[in-house]
Amino acid sequence: MERDDVIEYSLDAHHSEEEGKVLRKKIWQVTAILTVVTIVEVMLGAFIKQGSGVWPYVKWTFVILTLLKAGYIVLSFMHLGDERKVLKYIILAPYIVFMVYLIFIAITEGIAVNDALVNYGV
Repeated sequence: MERDDVIEYSLDAHHSEEEGKVLRKKIWQVTAILTVVTIVEVMLGAFIKQGSGVWPYVKWTFVILTLLKAGYIVLSFMHLGDERKVLKYIILAPYIVFMVYLIFIAITEGIAVNDALVNYGV
């Protein structure tokens, strides 16, 4: 018995081979960009020691690269990059504000904990 509720999506494709090539090129481009950024993050973490003088800059580089990767994933995989600029800002602005708030709270609490440890000699 053949089911009539199953849709064969490969037979329902409405694009030409040229459009398919463009889509595959975009997928490879997104994969390459995310791979390069991830490799940069791993190399920074692997080759720079935590006690070195540049480690605070490395941590901020991790935060910035991670936020850039998250934004790029949203723009490409959630098709937000194809929308108008105003809609992008309306959707992304609350998340950006929330991420900045979380980073502020994390830094503030980290400084407070460090001060408590220094002051009370724990």
